[in-house]
Amino acid sequence: MESVQENPVTITHKAAEKVAEFMKQEGNTDLYLRVYVSGGGCSGLSYGMGFEDKPDEDDRVIEQNGVKLLVDSYSQRQLKGANIDFVEGLMGSGFKINNPNVTKSCSCGHSFSTD
Repeated sequence: MESVQENPVTITHKAAEKVAEFMKQEGNTDLYLRVYVSGGGCSGLSYGMGFEDKPDEDDRVIEQNGVKLLVDSYSQRQLKGANIDFVEGLMGSGFKINNPNVTKSCSCGHSFSTD
């Protein structure tokens, strides 16, 4: 029996709606949303997101809540079990990644590290 591979990252309905809204503003509702982890920041790693036309060879494509997410092989390990949400509050609004792998983050909240 073939095992089902768990998605490394999920996206909430609210975040997916916001992504769809941004795609409409871009004039292309058939884009992919790349979610990635790169080196940088005071804690060592930081998140990034952006639109792309097509997946790269080592990307995992995850379709959820009407959004096609792209996650490269390095980021898959760092984001395993993470959830993308969109939050709104008095201090502003934006995408928030809830990542269970984070062991330390900087005081500004823009970078993190994992073990």
